[in-house]
Amino acid sequence: MNSLIFKFVGLLTLSNIFMTFAWYAHLKNLNERPWWIAALLSWSIALFEYLLQVPANRIGFTALNLGQLKIIQEVITLTVFVPFAVLYMKEPLKLDYLWAALCMLAAVYFIFRGT
Repeated sequence: MNSLIFKFVGLLTLSNIFMTFAWYAHLKNLNERPWWIAALLSWSIALFEYLLQVPANRIGFTALNLGQLKIIQEVITLTVFVPFAVLYMKEPLKLDYLWAALCMLAAVYFIFRGT
């Protein structure tokens, strides 16, 4: 079961890296281009996200319930997004990210507490 969870988290983390770039990188790199060019590029990146996300969730669903899958995905999303925002998009590191992470930890607690 532990190896399944590691595969799930690993694939979902890679998926979230692609997703984050698909959703936000065009704001930095293609801001001067028409929106449809950004959309096409984002969709092409999102294809790789889905090629990782679908098997990740299928693997994860063998050991976790749907709510647990979603909360883990949200935690991974925040974990990927913060370095992306700070390092790639050059946004300031804010204390608000810490508060958001603490809220996510509470969500993890409530989703997993009965298992």
